[in-house]
Amino acid sequence: MTLQVAVLDDYQGVAQIHADWSVLKDAVITAFDDHSADQDALVARLKDFEVVCMMRERTPITRALLARLPKLKLIVTTGMRNASLDVQAATARNIVVCGTGGTTHVTPELTWGLILALMRRIPWEHNGMKSGRWQTTVGRGLQGRTLGLLGLGKLGGRVAVVGKAFGMELIAWSQNLTQERADKYDAKLVSKEELFARSDVVTVHLVLSERSRGLVGAKELGLMPKHAYLVNTSRGPIVDEMALVGALQAKQIAGAGLDVYDTEPLPKDHALRQLDNVVLTPHLGYVTDDTYDIFYRETVEDIAAWQLGKPIRVIEP
Repeated sequence: MTLQVAVLDDYQGVAQIHADWSVLKDAVITAFDDHSADQDALVARLKDFEVVCMMRERTPITRALLARLPKLKLIVTTGMRNASLDVQAATARNIVVCGTGGTTHVTPELTWGLILALMRRIPWEHNGMKSGRWQTTVGRGLQGRTLGLLGLGKLGGRVAVVGKAFGMELIAWSQNLTQERADKYDAKLVSKEELFARSDVVTVHLVLSERSRGLVGAKELGLMPKHAYLVNTSRGPIVDEMALVGALQAKQIAGAGLDVYDTEPLPKDHALRQLDNVVLTPHLGYVTDDTYDIFYRETVEDIAAWQLGKPIRVIEP
């Protein structure tokens, strides 16, 4: 019997380039390069598939959706943690859930791309050059500036190392941050209020949870200097999006570099798209060839192991 495998949200149409899917026995692979958020449309799309492969958190797999997919036997998510997947509901329905490895260097790299773009006004000068202009803005250097790290875990730590190399002063805060961890990166542990009030750049590196949702709101943005920038490559809902739009519209802060949003893909008519003091990227933090090589290769490995009755990298509730 042919195994039906769905690959969701393959935006660039590269899933079958980054792995050898032919190793799967008697399997038909269907990759979808568009995103569907409507549950009825998703049910119509996925009802005949036994295996669904998720790309990070692009399409939520909820309890309600799972109840309408009786043929589903295996879910593979890229990464070993996916906040948009109801693992408990899947397990209760005897659906095996597996994950993959990933990379930890690429999102910090994008973070620095956004910081440099903002501080040195690269997108604005690029657009000026394309339209025939020459030197229309004045940028700011990094040396001697203060980098505020909202989170100093694996990703925040990598960002900190680069900030130190640029000669920046590092300050950091999170709910669980210890003095020992801060000392490891030569960062000063400060209060949340001090971090926002002192930083030239605030960069977000927290896991989205009920505790971190909306953590950066109007109050925090109001503490930031008018010349400061906010950068978020973590998760959109950590920042109150409407409060940020208001602060940017009012020029309360200098600008923002954003890779993540409350709703993804970002709606075409969203207010952020209309602002002249933002640099926006479409959740590119993990979107590199080396990350995709791992994601899709290990997705195929997970399916092959499950076909043999010996699933690997199983994610428990």
